[in-house]
Amino acid sequence: MRLSAELAAFSDRLGHQFSKPELLIRALTHASIASPQRPDNQRLEFLGDRVLGLVIADALLKSDTEAREGQLAPRYNALVRKETCAAIAREIGLGDVLKLGRSEMKSGGRRKEALLGDAMEAVIAAVFEDAGFDAAKALVLRHWQSRIASVDLDARDAKTSLQEWAQARGHPPPDYVEIARKGPDHAPIFTIEARLASGETAEASAPSKRAAEQAAAKSLLDRLG
Repeated sequence: MRLSAELAAFSDRLGHQFSKPELLIRALTHASIASPQRPDNQRLEFLGDRVLGLVIADALLKSDTEAREGQLAPRYNALVRKETCAAIAREIGLGDVLKLGRSEMKSGGRRKEALLGDAMEAVIAAVFEDAGFDAAKALVLRHWQSRIASVDLDARDAKTSLQEWAQARGHPPPDYVEIARKGPDHAPIFTIEARLASGETAEASAPSKRAAEQAAAKSLLDRLG
């Protein structure tokens, strides 16, 4: 089997040439277009998540030999979470080569964070299955290295930090309220307001509720100093 020109170009961007091209095709096949003859990428996603986690954990230990587990864990979470996987998928144009069903394409599947993140993990697994752990590790380090080098010393997500701020002062956890939704169904923009019981608020907009909540929490944290 030979890859199409489009997939061959993607392999170049990825930095891995597949000896078993069918693995890459499977990694890029979403459940919306899968069939008995064309399996989807869910099993590869499961494996890729574990491979990514091991590579990132090892890289963090080597990059900071003095850090305690409590410092490493939030950095690890920041590097392996779905948003980071999706961001890297966008950098290498993964969305352009995803194989999706018609309904998923119409709903903007090529831009969806969850689909991109899942497919990125599946591609990591495809490389692992094609050429072994060292090849998968090289792939992850190649595309994650700048983030590993620059991950915040305290990389706890903003929602967690805001909740800890509130609890330390005897307040209940913050509330996150959707105050607006704009744009077409396939590309919505959500506006979320983060609210503390003490009255402080901040709002932010993003293409997903989760991202908007994080951005609102960060904005409120910045305001609180």
